[in-house]
Amino acid sequence: MPKEFPTVSPQGFHPFGELIGLEFTAIGEGRSRCELQVRDELFNPHGVLHGGVVYSMADTGMGGALYSLLEEKELCTTVEIKIAYFAAVKEGKLACDTRVIERRSRIAILESEVTGGDRLVAKALGTFYIYETR
Repeated sequence: MPKEFPTVSPQGFHPFGELIGLEFTAIGEGRSRCELQVRDELFNPHGVLHGGVVYSMADTGMGGALYSLLEEKELCTTVEIKIAYFAAVKEGKLACDTRVIERRSRIAILESEVTGGDRLVAKALGTFYIYETR
């Protein structure tokens, strides 16, 4: 039986996500959507959204999508993520849509797309390791 996963992150569920203002709006069946409101505190020295924030959206979105497919005693962790950035962001709301491409017994491959309105901001491909808790 797959684990229950909240559709919206409750307080304390993901402290780093909460720090940057990341919120899940949908999770289930190997997919997730998270959103983030761009704000000045997340800018790099050039006055645009720091790439690490976009990366964090992809990484966290991947974890959420995969988590929806895990069994009761399974957890997952990032092995690697490759990300390509297409646009700088100065304002607005970003959305990260993620899907599990392939899930094997211990490895999963996922894809995330980060958009700001109709504009593609970044695309990421990730590998996650699946392991059992004690």
